[in-house]
Amino acid sequence: MNQSSWLAGDLGSLIGVVVSGLVIYAALMLFTRLVGLRSFSKMSGFDFAITVALGSVIASTLLNDKPPLVTGIVGLAVLYGIQYKIARLRRSWPAFARLIDNEPLLLMAGERILDDHLTMARVTRDDLRAKLRLAGVTHPSQVLAVVMETTGDVAVIERRESVDPDLFSGVRGRELLAGVLAEQPTFDARRQTSRSA
Repeated sequence: MNQSSWLAGDLGSLIGVVVSGLVIYAALMLFTRLVGLRSFSKMSGFDFAITVALGSVIASTLLNDKPPLVTGIVGLAVLYGIQYKIARLRRSWPAFARLIDNEPLLLMAGERILDDHLTMARVTRDDLRAKLRLAGVTHPSQVLAVVMETTGDVAVIERRESVDPDLFSGVRGRELLAGVLAEQPTFDARRQTSRSA
């Protein structure tokens, strides 16, 4: 292979990539409209896995002759179909959702770092500190809770105003927040609603 063909490629291949790109993009938009907004969300670890798989199918279809374009479109349809069906099953049967989703895990309760939970999540104290910095936390006393979500994202909840304890429903280790939540002002949903209106 000479260097100029390696850099440029042949015209037929370039046209093939352009046509494949346009068709795959159109198919992607169509499937996204049919399946709905959840298509690219990271609501669960499963959604994230599907998004990665979609990217892989798109890249393979664009840059290789195999799989052919039609096979790539069928692959997209199958992945979107799986995601749609799994999302419906998760809504209908909470037991199914618990089976396929990780449970959110409490990493900090107030200023207290929960080392055993960090170990379960395979997160180091340095990782946790980095997430606190990214959230704009300047002192541990600002922290109400840190939760590793089912997607692997880390949510930092600061001690700003009262927080509804129901926010931590389904979080493993939420009982460790009892003392921290008791220190905050009483949550009044009516007051919060009128303030946001």
